[in-house]
Amino acid sequence: MARPPVAKLMDYGKFKYESAVKAREARKNQTQTVIKEMKLRPKIDTHDYETKKGHVVRFLNEGDKVKITIMFRGREQSRPEMGARLLQRLAEDVVDLGFVESAPKLDGRNMIMVLGPHKKKADFKAERAERAEHTERAEHAERATKADPAAQAPTAAPEAPAAEATPATAPVQTAAKKAPAKSAEKLAAEKPAPPAKRASSSRSSSPDSAAS
Repeated sequence: MARPPVAKLMDYGKFKYESAVKAREARKNQTQTVIKEMKLRPKIDTHDYETKKGHVVRFLNEGDKVKITIMFRGREQSRPEMGARLLQRLAEDVVDLGFVESAPKLDGRNMIMVLGPHKKKADFKAERAERAEHTERAEHAERATKADPAAQAPTAAPEAPAAEATPATAPVQTAAKKAPAKSAEKLAAEKPAPPAKRASSSRSSSPDSAAS
């Protein structure tokens, strides 16, 4: 202990807030062990067995332990080997996802076995958060593409036909310009025609006058 003693002045409200934040973060990262239970009968049908096995597979994928209970009734209590075979079959079917944590044992009229997952609960939570983030990014990008008209520009019609349309109008204009020139030439060719007609009429009338 220092001499003289050294004291540090601090904000008690800030200290309590920081402690609460640390405790909250610790609880968020903490994983709770959850034991799911699945009950079977020794004479279970194949379809029902596949349904129950699907639930067990889902629980193991999520990182939870599964407690398998075989319920015996009446004379089935005298045949515990039927339940043992059924539990062994289920353990072999899910060997890639879990392992037998507690071997089958009789508990009154029931036989119990516990399966533990290979995957940890924290790993499953991390994978689920990553998938959710990836899905959210994809949806955000899709919404941005629909909302932004500039992103839809490639779908618009190309501008090449507009460039081709400008030369197409040029012949029409040239033709319009040439049309008055042709009409002027025709008018110029038609103008000398009346004097020629008059000359021919004068020539035709001269013999008559001579005859007279």
